[in-house]
Amino acid sequence: MARKTSTFVCAECGAVYTKWSGRCDSCGAWNSIHEEKPLSASGPASKTLGAQRGSGMVLHDLATEELPPPRTSSGLAELDRVLGGGLVPGSAILVGGDPGIGKSTLLLQAGARFAAAGLKTIYVSGEEASAQVRMRAQRLGLGHADVALAAETNLRDILTTLDAERPDLVIIDSIQTMWADMVESAPGSVAQVRSAAHELTRFAKTKGAAVVLVGHVTKEGQIAGPRVVEHMVDTVLYFEGERGHQFRILRAVKNRFGPADEIGVFEMTGDGLSEVENPSALFLSDREDPAPGSVVFAGIEGTRPLLCEFQALVAPSPHSQPRRTTVGWDGGRLAMILAVLEARCGIPFTGLDVYLNVAGGMRIGEPAADLAVAAALLSAREDTALPPQSVVFGEISLSGALRPVAQTENRLKEAQKLGFSAAIAPARSKTGDHPGLTFRSYPDLAGVVGDLFGAG
Repeated sequence: MARKTSTFVCAECGAVYTKWSGRCDSCGAWNSIHEEKPLSASGPASKTLGAQRGSGMVLHDLATEELPPPRTSSGLAELDRVLGGGLVPGSAILVGGDPGIGKSTLLLQAGARFAAAGLKTIYVSGEEASAQVRMRAQRLGLGHADVALAAETNLRDILTTLDAERPDLVIIDSIQTMWADMVESAPGSVAQVRSAAHELTRFAKTKGAAVVLVGHVTKEGQIAGPRVVEHMVDTVLYFEGERGHQFRILRAVKNRFGPADEIGVFEMTGDGLSEVENPSALFLSDREDPAPGSVVFAGIEGTRPLLCEFQALVAPSPHSQPRRTTVGWDGGRLAMILAVLEARCGIPFTGLDVYLNVAGGMRIGEPAADLAVAAALLSAREDTALPPQSVVFGEISLSGALRPVAQTENRLKEAQKLGFSAAIAPARSKTGDHPGLTFRSYPDLAGVVGDLFGAG
């Protein structure tokens, strides 16, 4: 009988190799290839196989299928929004975030809310003892919550207990600490994480229990372990935020039961995480009088309009290579806008340091922020503030033209609700009827530069 040899798998793209290499040829990632030993079908792994080879499956007609299971609301509107309306039975959810950002606190609060809603909830911690979790619950005022606690890392023992208890919600904190005795590698390795995630996801689908997995992240901000784990689960959530700010943002990167890119905003307090009902007002609450380099951007996060402030600073550089620093926005996008301003509008930034910041710890990724960034840079460079109570949005093409963006009416409605009286946006935008709001539209970036700043 031929001996099974080990294979080497890339944790980023899943490419398989016969020997180790420092760089993956498929995706170009460095140090992402890890060894995986084959499972023996005669050992403990054979007990996990659900069906014999060659067995048939029964196919059902979708027209005769019963209605989908109802969602369970947690009572936290921000969490329910990100989940797509509530918790779906039999779903697998992966939650990632930086250390100390508040993942365990959020899930402990959510578990207590779901338990109060009638779900049988079990919180399994592989990083803390039960007494430590109970101490944290008492600090959050959840000492009397009907949540069962367990401190265990052996996956076989956990699945056996869950199969006997039949819970409605299981929280695993964290997936990197789980280990399966059928896999010959250390806990936290690629093979262990993938095997544990597969077994827990399979338990969720077969038993109808919702399973929430906590995942650690790498220094690049991605969930540690094989990327295939994100494909296994139904929903992937990222818990974001800066340690220096009290705001925390729960973002849905993938959701089979609701819209992706939806966000929920929380505020870290002494009693845990509290939801923020009006994020736009909160992000703009500390905004000072209109100053050079300050621009309010009317954005869309998921299905929610959200206003935030871009802050720019342009100063002479003492170095031969000027600095380009961004916080909360893509640095490559900043370089593109600087090139368009110089090539299409004749405004150079040579010899100038450029700093760009999104106030409040927000991270903006949509192209509709291009015009707001350009306006902030020009305002800082010319030392001229924008007209007061104005919001800016629009996408900039490489030719310098301004492109309309989606959901313009929702952006304007949110701006008007918060007291803004003017909007600067691309021409041909579907604005609708907004009495009391002045709408200034421009076909290209050169028109904005000449009209607002008299430059170019």
